[in-house]
Amino acid sequence: MTKIATSPAASLWGDVWKRFKKNKTAYTSLIFLILLGLMAIFAPQVTPFSYEEQDISRQLLGPNHINWMGTDSLGRDLYSRIIYGARMSLAVGVIVAFIAFVIGTLYGALGGYVGGRLDHLFMRICDILDTFPSLLLMILILTFTRRSLFGIFFALSIVGWVREARLVRGQVLQVKEMTYIEAARAVGTRGWVIVLRHVLPNILGPLIVTLTFQIPQAMLAEAFLSFIGLGLPPPFSSWGTLASEGWRALRSYPHLIIFPGSAIFVTMLAFNFLGDGLRDAIDPHLKD
Repeated sequence: MTKIATSPAASLWGDVWKRFKKNKTAYTSLIFLILLGLMAIFAPQVTPFSYEEQDISRQLLGPNHINWMGTDSLGRDLYSRIIYGARMSLAVGVIVAFIAFVIGTLYGALGGYVGGRLDHLFMRICDILDTFPSLLLMILILTFTRRSLFGIFFALSIVGWVREARLVRGQVLQVKEMTYIEAARAVGTRGWVIVLRHVLPNILGPLIVTLTFQIPQAMLAEAFLSFIGLGLPPPFSSWGTLASEGWRALRSYPHLIIFPGSAIFVTMLAFNFLGDGLRDAIDPHLKD
């Protein structure tokens, strides 16, 4: 009987998935985030009202059987606004993290593999960006872009890729000294092919873990900017915008900030649990 060969990569990631499922907290967090993402995508189907639908006769109501999380100052259903707000918060987190991931990975891989003066120049640029206060840099960018959606993505991405670049550079410096990299060089394989086919696939695990931590960081940064009035412009509405609106009525109508704040807190916690679970699953030293 002929045996079917199993791909080493498939076997590795299959083993990672088995160990990840044993971590109940991380696995539950993954299910929660998937459900949250689906609710955000299909918001019109899972919300009883539109996020813009106003009813002055029902303004500032507490949680009830019609408005599960109450209403805001314009009579808009808070539950519906939170679900629609998840669209923007998750979109900002995922897109910004992905942009930072791509830029940081290419930047760090190029500098780490080529080395020499190019690597020295790349790291000095990172040092300059690290020295400049990230919050001040984001505020300056948003001031010049007039709080546009592009400005939010640009401001958060320009701050987030530096840490990714440093991580990738360190991993590449280790991997490029391995025997299989020397063998690829010996047979005349081009440098960019070695980086794409041999270097990056072998450092993909730590990069995925870092990506899961960058998403909540970007979401929290956007929420903070929205909270201080520098976030997404109308008609866009994120959890940070809802928390900013609710803060003004904290004593009289606490539900306006409790529910958006809880959504931010639980989602950040889920991403952190997910990242921890992936890190433990990918770590070869934890293999049974």
